[in-house]
This record gives sequence, structure tokens and C-alpha cells, in this order.
Amino acid sequence: MPVYFAETVSLEYRKIGGRYGTDGDRWDMGRILDRLFHARALGRWRRAARRAGTATLGDLRLQRNQARQLRTHLDRLIHVADGRLALPMIGSSFFPRPHGTDWSWRPELWRGPLPVPGLSSVPTKSMLGGEVTLFHDCAFSELTLRQLRNTRERDLAPFGLRMDVFKFDGSFLSLVIDLPSGATQGLTRDHLLRVDTIIETEKPLEIFARLNIRHGPNTEQIVRELPLDQQDVMVEFDLAYSRMNEKRVEKIWLDLIFEAPDMNQVVIRDLTFSRHRRAAI
Repeated sequence: MPVYFAETVSLEYRKIGGRYGTDGDRWDMGRILDRLFHARALGRWRRAARRAGTATLGDLRLQRNQARQLRTHLDRLIHVADGRLALPMIGSSFFPRPHGTDWSWRPELWRGPLPVPGLSSVPTKSMLGGEVTLFHDCAFSELTLRQLRNTRERDLAPFGLRMDVFKFDGSFLSLVIDLPSGATQGLTRDHLLRVDTIIETEKPLEIFARLNIRHGPNTEQIVRELPLDQQDVMVEFDLAYSRMNEKRVEKIWLDLIFEAPDMNQVVIRDLTFSRHRRAAI
């Protein structure tokens, strides 16, 4: 070990309060080496960034490829770390479930930070994240979507969705949430599919929830109006009243349909799904 490196290790060891000969030596030494290797890597990329304007094209191409590989892992680390360190805990899938629940889910938009947190002048069929899509028929869009951080003590979902609607010259506006494949597995007509949400609006607004179940060439649709006279909203879809072919279920999605939404702001603080069987009589 070079003298300079050994002296640096010894100095770092004393900084963290290490004492030679204790049981924690291996762990302390690992922390020291991690610090040193991190400082060395950071210095290397700092120098590369400073010299990028004068580096040869060959060196620059190699450094760019290496930086992109590194950025993939760094972005993933930052995404996960932001989720775990924020309050309410990002990534949380905790919410009350009915007794006998055999499947439950909170969409990613309400669980963790999205790479692109918002959209403005949103065209139809625009996606926010990988599961939520906005549909409308406006000639000129004056709609914005933005993921926001829930900070209230009673919020269970880490994030919410805010939709601002200004002038609206279309005839329909809906948010489509694609449910994962797990929602279709084992689905029968004995099931109740429950949707819980917390919605705030600037002024009174009619909102309908339409459950769509694609089975073979057909799509079964069940519509419920959301009772917005209460802040915590729950609706259940009883599949016993559907003509769903249990053996051919391929996909499920939910439409949230907003009636006359112009000049309004809608905040969906939480949105969760759960599935349980109907109680035997």
C-alpha cells in the first residue's frame, strides 16, 4: 500500500472514530474504502466534465458511453431513494382493504415520483407515467396534468394528481387507468372490484367511473357515479351483473369521466383498487 494511501486511510479511520483492534474494524475499513473510491470516481468525472471541450473525439465518445451507463444506475438509485426517504413513504402500497381481499393495487402515479412529473396543453392520448392516459376531443387544449406530493398527515398515498382545466371546448374528458395483468388472473363473476379514491374539486363536478373488461372480442362495461358529497369516495363493481366470460378475460381498465369540467381544478389525492369475493349467502 503506497505511503500516501495508507496515511489517507489512517486519517479517514480516525475521522469516523475507529479504533484499531475492535470488532468493528472490518466494517469501519469498508466505509473508509467506500469513501475513498467514491472521492476518486467523483474526481475523475469532475475532470472529464471540465476537459470535455478539449478532449479528443475518441476519448469523448468513450466517456459519453460510460457516463450514460452510469447515469442509468444513478437515475434508478435517485428514484428509489427519493421514494423511500420522503413522507408519506414513497412506494407505499398500504391502504385499508376489505376482508377477504385477494388482489389490491395502487397505480405508480400515486406511489412514486415520475420521471416527467407534469404536462401542459395536454393533447389527447397523452400518458403521465406508464398507466394513466388522458383522452379528450378539444380543438385547442387548455389542460394541464401534474403529479404533486402529498404532505398532509392523513394522506396514505405519497403522491397525488392535479388536473387544471381552463377553457374546455370538447364534449368529453376522461382519465384512463390501465390495471396490471394481476387484476385479470383468477377473476370470476363472484368478485367485487372496489375503487377507493380521495378527490378534491374547486367547484362541484360530476365524475363517473366506468370499468372496462375485455374478454375475447367483447368488452364489458359497468358505470358508477362517484358520490362526491364525501371526500373519501368508494364504489364497487359487482361482476355478477356482467356477461363477462371468465375464461377469456384479457385486460381491465378504468375510465374516470368528467362532465362539464371547464374552469375547474381536480386533485385526486389517492386512487386504489382491491378485489374480493362476494359473501356466500
